[in-house]
Amino acid sequence: MIDLEFRNVSKQYTVKSDEPVIAEGGRLARQLRRLRRRSETFSAVNDVSFQVRRGEALGIIGHNGAGKSTILKLLSSITAPTTGEITINGRLSALIEVGSGFHPELTGRENVFLSGSILGMRRREIATKLDSIVEFAGVRQFIDTPVKRYSSGMYVRLGFAIAAHLDPDILLLDEVLAVGDAAFQAKCIKRIKELEELGTTIVFISHDLGAVEKLCDRVILMQNGRVAGEGVPRDVIKQYHEAVLITDGEAGEHAAERHWRDLDTAPGNDVVRLRSARIIPQDGATNGRLDIRHRIGIEAGYDVLEDGHILIPNYHFVNSDGVFLFAAQDVSSEWRRRPRPAGRYTSTVWIPGNFLAAGQVRVDIAVSSHVPSAADHVFTAGALSLTVADHFDGDAVRGDYIGEYPGVIRPMLEWTTERGEATV
Repeated sequence: MIDLEFRNVSKQYTVKSDEPVIAEGGRLARQLRRLRRRSETFSAVNDVSFQVRRGEALGIIGHNGAGKSTILKLLSSITAPTTGEITINGRLSALIEVGSGFHPELTGRENVFLSGSILGMRRREIATKLDSIVEFAGVRQFIDTPVKRYSSGMYVRLGFAIAAHLDPDILLLDEVLAVGDAAFQAKCIKRIKELEELGTTIVFISHDLGAVEKLCDRVILMQNGRVAGEGVPRDVIKQYHEAVLITDGEAGEHAAERHWRDLDTAPGNDVVRLRSARIIPQDGATNGRLDIRHRIGIEAGYDVLEDGHILIPNYHFVNSDGVFLFAAQDVSSEWRRRPRPAGRYTSTVWIPGNFLAAGQVRVDIAVSSHVPSAADHVFTAGALSLTVADHFDGDAVRGDYIGEYPGVIRPMLEWTTERGEATV
């Protein structure tokens, strides 16, 4: 049975152009027309068709602006399609922002009932599940304390715990797994898998490609409002990585340094906008081809536009096979859990030599908030790309070995060898 279906769905928005309307007619009419701007049509989703079978978990991935969030809004009836038809069979719940609907003056218990009602649960259903929700969140000792006194971790755990106990036929998830510590995230993934086993149909929209691969049976890749790929998670995720290296590399030699001159169109939102990104080799010159033995810096310049947000720059590294190598985030004491004032910032992470394996590496740049709730203010996939060049003089990790050297990283580790007495 088909639970969700998009049939040739398009969503268009009217946006104002910077080009003014040509003023004709009388003086007053000309003055009024000069205040107007031409309108243009922007297609956020363009002729998209797909089906989701009952009990299937579908992932939707793509760049910022590819149309993922518009699909979520269309599915959750926040907006209506301009053309096409959407069919939904069953009770649908959308989990878009963890902790939405919480009132700071109310206790955890009271907020469970309030938030649960907002998410579509009946009071009797909430009362039945209350103990399980509290146990899942790990806040039993503080359940009758106002949530304004909760730590950020307690806040988001309780928010997700409520949502995790929904029993919808169809569940829409949008970037909800970036909450709590690693142990709690594992618990969240386990709960989503339990819902899958119970036959819940899931649509998961996320930049966390690892989670998409773990949770989803099938993945759709969105590009420029259209479906660019569809299939098993590993294949589509690889297609996404390859597309990023081609389209966001800015003609190869420029992939080592990028600038966004126009603040209005730069990656980001009303909180943070990205200004620049570059790779800094050991010699200080900006270059996309790097000696495997030398340390490199990954630098991002960004403008904080709004005071009061706790911001964490974080960079993600992916190789040409689409394997997620690692993520690095700034947890230094200077800005940890401290709101940043508005202004211009530059954040650089340094990677030691003899750490990355030889080959091409893509760098995704993000600036995020993790408390009081998770949000990506900037996420630019393929902001930079670099090529790590091998070295055969014997002083790199490979030593004098000249064959194929496996592995996704190549760290220079400390070795000790002790000589003992020979035994007969």
